[in-house]
Amino acid sequence: MKTRILFLSMALLTFVAYGQELSTIKLPAPDKSGGMPLMKALSERRSSRSFAAGELKPQDLSTLLWAANGINREDGKRTAPSAIDKRDVDIYALLPAGAYVYDPKAHALNPVAKGDFRNAAANGQDFAATAPVVLLLVSDLTRFTATPNEGTKLTGALDVGIVSQNISLACASLGLGTVPRGTMNQAELRKALQLKDTQYLGLNHPVGNLR
Repeated sequence: MKTRILFLSMALLTFVAYGQELSTIKLPAPDKSGGMPLMKALSERRSSRSFAAGELKPQDLSTLLWAANGINREDGKRTAPSAIDKRDVDIYALLPAGAYVYDPKAHALNPVAKGDFRNAAANGQDFAATAPVVLLLVSDLTRFTATPNEGTKLTGALDVGIVSQNISLACASLGLGTVPRGTMNQAELRKALQLKDTQYLGLNHPVGNLR
């Protein structure tokens, strides 16, 4: 039984053996009662640019994604508010095996592209590529209007910022390290993730265990 649990834990983050196709990762239920109190998390929040070796625990990744922009009410509304409740921000998880997008309804990671795209997110800042996961925040501006403009982009950027703060506070509460970053190779990420021009690449968060 212990061997099976260890295998499943490792498989959640690396997920597939070499040469196999990516599949959906069903996350464990988030821990909604753990972590530290909000005021303590605020006092502990800081930017971390180095990470300890080792993967994130599946439970921590699950709780972090839910805290970032998961469903917290029966009507489908989220932990992060959004303009006109359009829920425009998608979270892409860049893992060693590939890129996934978080599905709040299923609380799962759906495959997007095979390959390690953490270096594209790091874009020369090597510490970011050493994190076991990079969370990429993307606002789909067409959820506001069919013809986005600069005002729409600003609204999407504000919503990205709200989700980013959720990630920072959740990491502090869970004892994880992260830093919000605007630096990334947008052209490479857009191509790899097949993003449209109307999908605004906002921020990214490398996340790892604290040293």
